[in-house]
Amino acid sequence: MRSPRVFKINLLGLAFLAPALILLFGFFFLPVVLTSVFAFTNMSTATGITGGSYIVTGNLIRSLAEQGLDPLTVDALGRSSYVVDQQGLDKARAAKVDPKLLSEIEARLKGRIFASAVEFERELKGLPSRPTRVRDLKVAAGAFEQSVLNIRYESRSDIEAALSEVLDHPSGDAIGRIAEASYTGWTWTTGNFIKLVTTPDTWRIVVNTAFYVTLTLAFNVLVGLFLAITTFYLPPVGAGFFSVLWLLPRITPVVLYAVLWKWFTWDGGFVFNIASELGLPAFNYMKGSVPSAWTVVILANGFIGASFGMILFSGSLKAIPVQQLWASEVDGASRWQQIRHIILPQMRWPILFVTSYQTLSLLSSYQEIWLTTNGGPGSTTTVWALEAFNTALNNYTGNLQYGLGAAMALALVTVGLVLSIVYLRLFRFDDMMSKPKIEF
Repeated sequence: MRSPRVFKINLLGLAFLAPALILLFGFFFLPVVLTSVFAFTNMSTATGITGGSYIVTGNLIRSLAEQGLDPLTVDALGRSSYVVDQQGLDKARAAKVDPKLLSEIEARLKGRIFASAVEFERELKGLPSRPTRVRDLKVAAGAFEQSVLNIRYESRSDIEAALSEVLDHPSGDAIGRIAEASYTGWTWTTGNFIKLVTTPDTWRIVVNTAFYVTLTLAFNVLVGLFLAITTFYLPPVGAGFFSVLWLLPRITPVVLYAVLWKWFTWDGGFVFNIASELGLPAFNYMKGSVPSAWTVVILANGFIGASFGMILFSGSLKAIPVQQLWASEVDGASRWQQIRHIILPQMRWPILFVTSYQTLSLLSSYQEIWLTTNGGPGSTTTVWALEAFNTALNNYTGNLQYGLGAAMALALVTVGLVLSIVYLRLFRFDDMMSKPKIEF
């Protein structure tokens, strides 16, 4: 039986962990869950997030015609007919149409159907109590109009009933199809993923992302490792000063960092002026050409990542038993031989961590690109995370597509998880976590 003391200690441990667990749930698990949910909807600013109504518009009719809806049905949707029935008479009374005119309409025109407003208004003008003002004539005629065009219906049953009255002989499931297409709210769908797979721009963005992540990751890991090993062999004072310099890109606010890059590469900037003095091509190196734009993007992100790798690798190097290095020097090993046979084999775990972390970071990174090239020139430096951000939160059309953006984010999370598993297998994580065969 568990003692009360152990039980109290466990409760105390849970109490200390509670704030961290709440933050973990609120800032990690909950966003992932919500992203997964939104990814299977067509939610956008046009649909809203609380539901919608049913409206048949001119654009919808044209879209249905392009999708192969029966031409007779399409024509009927766009027409208005005028039916003189009791419902129309009641609407006319509610609109305060002249009672004498209503009596004449009921006596002479009840039961008749008119195909157009011109035809019906011509009949109204022939009545003894005809309206003398055009506005009154339009109000009287409008009460008898039957049309589904640009009329808001709150439920599917309402619009289907209206469609049944307007369409004489609808083909097949035309009414259900029109009602479904006219819904202005959000619905559950897998169309976001189908759109991502079938859109040609998707694969261009995938190639951009792979190119960006691969080159920037190589820069981050290799340069970070090179800096860590270099400072490891430098005197403490020089190593400290050198490390502080390389930390500047990481500790500088990202907006200021992007502004510095703009000053460095734009028209009239540092590189522009140097190139002009040397007689070299001088232009906006950030957006003037595709190669120069990619160079700026990779270096801007690479310096930040390299400083992170340098910090982690430097700490790992200090954990290597110094006796091994002394023994290798006694045996006449050069610096390169020490690095190759002693340092690098013992840096597998730090290299795995930096590689995995930086891969996930670069996959979801877009702020430096957004603040520098903004995906340009054109969309040549647009990566997946930036496109997802623009789709869901920052596009020029004003219709933010939350569902499609969430689908792109979910795809990014899935790729990140797969790559993490690949890294763990590639670097043989289980061997690194096993008990060492030699104790020091």
